[in-house]
Amino acid sequence: MRIEVRLFAGLRERHGFDARTLTVPENTTVAGAWALLLPEEPFPDNVLAARNMEYVGPDAILSENDEVAFFPPVTGGAR
Repeated sequence: MRIEVRLFAGLRERHGFDARTLTVPENTTVAGAWALLLPEEPFPDNVLAARNMEYVGPDAILSENDEVAFFPPVTGGAR
């Protein structure tokens, strides 16, 4: 099945791209999509993930045509 994966902010800058289309097996999880996209880098504990614009955990199962977005950790703004 095909999914769209997007990287934001520092992740995009570090890896040099913002979006990729992946072909993944049925029952692939969010963490599994990360592993296929970036096999040299384990799924970070502090990265946020969204499936179709809703935050999900790394064990969330993906479906055909899902969009998965990965966000680096964000800190608070100035006071």
